[in-house]
Amino acid sequence: MTSTGHTPAVTPPPDRRHDPTRPPARTATPLTVGVEEEFLLVDPASRELRADAEKVVAEAAGELGDRVGPEITRYQVETRTDPHTSLTGLADQVRSTRLSLARAAARQGLRVISTGTPVLAPPGPPPLTDGPRYARSAETFRALDDEQIACACHVHVGVPDLATALRISNHLRPWIPLLIVLSANSPFWDGRDTGYASWRTTTWGRWPVAGPPPYFTSTSHFEELVGAFLTTGALMDRGGLYWHIRPSHHVPTLEFRAADATATPDDTVLLAAIARAMVATALTALTAVDAGEPALRPSDDMLRAACWRAARDGITGETIDPATGRLTPAVTQVEELLSRLRPALDQHGDTDLVHTLWTRLRTRGGGAEGQRAAYRRNAALTDVVDHLVETTTPPA
Repeated sequence: MTSTGHTPAVTPPPDRRHDPTRPPARTATPLTVGVEEEFLLVDPASRELRADAEKVVAEAAGELGDRVGPEITRYQVETRTDPHTSLTGLADQVRSTRLSLARAAARQGLRVISTGTPVLAPPGPPPLTDGPRYARSAETFRALDDEQIACACHVHVGVPDLATALRISNHLRPWIPLLIVLSANSPFWDGRDTGYASWRTTTWGRWPVAGPPPYFTSTSHFEELVGAFLTTGALMDRGGLYWHIRPSHHVPTLEFRAADATATPDDTVLLAAIARAMVATALTALTAVDAGEPALRPSDDMLRAACWRAARDGITGETIDPATGRLTPAVTQVEELLSRLRPALDQHGDTDLVHTLWTRLRTRGGGAEGQRAAYRRNAALTDVVDHLVETTTPPA
């Protein structure tokens, strides 16, 4: 091969045949999937954020129990689903949970919106939730916590152990930009359009341990790296691993963290289905790697650039293919991904629903496009907030 003088987009992996992190035998048992969703609370008159999370959490707990809780700022509330093997069951719980939260907020004179970043926020740093961990975060990370009014959708897919989670993470790195594309729902920040489809992605990129995860050569590599972060103060604890994909620190799952808080319940379900199919596809690929076939390993620099481009342009633009370094339409890349995931989607019985949800998203545009369309009607940010109230809990 003739050298071009450029750093290749893809580098060959090390020999994996004798890797000590090789997973146990795999079965056709459906993988479990669950989601965590973060929301913002707004005043229905001013449409600005309201710092009343503790009231809404207490109100919603009557229906949701421990599946609702606070987040780092008092503007935010988090909900959680149970783990599911049926995508239909997950979809029903996502919708009912959003509805329960919206009703609880309404009883407190508030509204709930699902967006990666706030549209209208009071000036100054956000009020943090009481507690020693949040106080320590403010002391350690300082002004970074001022940008913590950012909401995400986290998808958890069940895996047997840490070693398997790390090997799957290695295989999923090239697909991270498409998770950003599919969920981009944060164009506004501090009362203005940032020009990005997912401004939340850029704010999280400033944290010391964030963005695309490293390529892990072993479990000891992972543990040594995390240990160094903890020793140097770059991490307070394992909960501060803000990589786009990470092994969960408290449940046996691989956690997908690249997505903005999604515009609609359907978008959350689509994201969850794709994440589960990615894991199932990677599990199959590990067998090929064990047999000596190479795994795709984009360079760290190219992957970071691809995530930036995905955050800037979202679903309507072009995205860098981290494997080739070339720009291609984001929609085309998503279609190619879904084609690659087809066997895993078939395995879980998700193909028809995913096709329906993807067609719906592709036709209407992503969350960022919806927010901007609402703004263009009257050049009013309050219209954007009203739009978000409607899309967060749409009628059945």
